[in-house]
Amino acid sequence: MRRFVDLHLQPSVNDSDQVERMVSRSYELGYRLVGIPLPPNVTRDEVSQLKGICKDVGIDLVTRVGLTSKTPGQLLHELRRLRRRFEIISVVCTSKAVARQAAKDRRVDLLSFSVTSSRGRFFDHAEAELASRASSSLEVDVAPLLSPKGFSRIRLLSTLRKEIAIAKKFGVPVTISSGATDLYLIRGPYDCATLASLFGMATPIALRALSETPLTIVERNREKLSPDFVAPGIRLVGRKKDCPNA
Repeated sequence: MRRFVDLHLQPSVNDSDQVERMVSRSYELGYRLVGIPLPPNVTRDEVSQLKGICKDVGIDLVTRVGLTSKTPGQLLHELRRLRRRFEIISVVCTSKAVARQAAKDRRVDLLSFSVTSSRGRFFDHAEAELASRASSSLEVDVAPLLSPKGFSRIRLLSTLRKEIAIAKKFGVPVTISSGATDLYLIRGPYDCATLASLFGMATPIALRALSETPLTIVERNREKLSPDFVAPGIRLVGRKKDCPNA
């Protein structure tokens, strides 16, 4: 049975009632893990409170931070500072230089691009080739498709079709998220998969982008953040104080 994941649910983290309503709705629609963007300076107590709300509903909270670095150097600084504090790091690529740096850095999980300007989207063949080597995932939010009308929606769908085709060509994994900022923008995984057909994703592939792909990212990063992690595939199973004969 699939475990559906929404890595980009966007309630106001300061409004516990909104968090509970949106997380509850996500659970009702079939999601079992949700990623909520948090401020870089979030405290452990604030994270614990959010985890408690999610746990009471039956949802596993994935901590996420979104970086909007203006230069590659700033991005590198923020990655060094924040990588071990959050389970998911996404980069909103505001320039080609930042996009290229994000795509080739293994510390970046999700690549996000502007939904309002086609000129603000830098996912091309060069970007995809870099991302394929670093295992970064292209994130596509569904909520922006529900709001614009007319030419804006047509242009966004056309751009997404091109990006999905490029991602497929270079083997870049795609993650579909809701991007919902309120209760009424949340859609169930099968509805999201149907919407994904508008930009060229077959239903089985879209469902993987809502389950296996994001779940793999979360599990990989949780393993790396574990105090027992040594290297990929290698874990510390005991310490000297745990060995009576040491």
